[in-house]
Amino acid sequence: MSLSQNWGPLLRIMLYGVAEPEGKTRARRRSEKKRARRIVSCLPCLLALGLHLRRTRLTLSIMTQTAITIRPAEIGDARGIESVHDAAWREAYRGIIPGVELERMVARRGASWWRSAIRRGARINVLDHQDRIAGYASYGRNRSPWLTQEAEIYELYLAPEFQGFGLGVRLFRATQVNARSAGLKGVAVWALSGNERALAFYTRLGGKVLKRSTGRFGKSIYESTAFGWD
Repeated sequence: MSLSQNWGPLLRIMLYGVAEPEGKTRARRRSEKKRARRIVSCLPCLLALGLHLRRTRLTLSIMTQTAITIRPAEIGDARGIESVHDAAWREAYRGIIPGVELERMVARRGASWWRSAIRRGARINVLDHQDRIAGYASYGRNRSPWLTQEAEIYELYLAPEFQGFGLGVRLFRATQVNARSAGLKGVAVWALSGNERALAFYTRLGGKVLKRSTGRFGKSIYESTAFGWD
């Protein structure tokens, strides 16, 4: 047998000090072929995952680089705020608040309700993405006598398609600065205890749990958690 015909066993002896038996060599080759077939069968999934990740990065880049403005709400924003409120509440509270009651609460906050609130001087910030209202936050004086924070963010919501890009953090920080600029020291936020996403969001922002309390939300009674920032 020539050296070229025997290079495999010789190479294994050089590397490992032992030659594999022929039976094990065939078994190993079969195993490698199976592994190769599995990798080939997974290629469409891997390509799809890569495409998804590229699209996600592209979307994130577009969202962060295009014009994002956080400003006080105007009368003309009422319809956009209504749209965000409707979609965000249904997405956040479905399964927490009974369906009929949730729809009733959503319907109560139509565009006319928001126009009236803006005319009355309610402090509302909107997150404007290329002339579209993508989120809003309302704030003012703290309404709870048990908390020492002087300001309270009453509501902060983003349209579902704008969530997950860091825009909620920007909206929160801007509203926090607005409250401080108005002479209000410290900020408090209440979140329904069943809203795990909101609880996680305010925890990531460094909010300290100040109090848990039950109260009426529509016709039902729910537990809420208060977060605070100095």
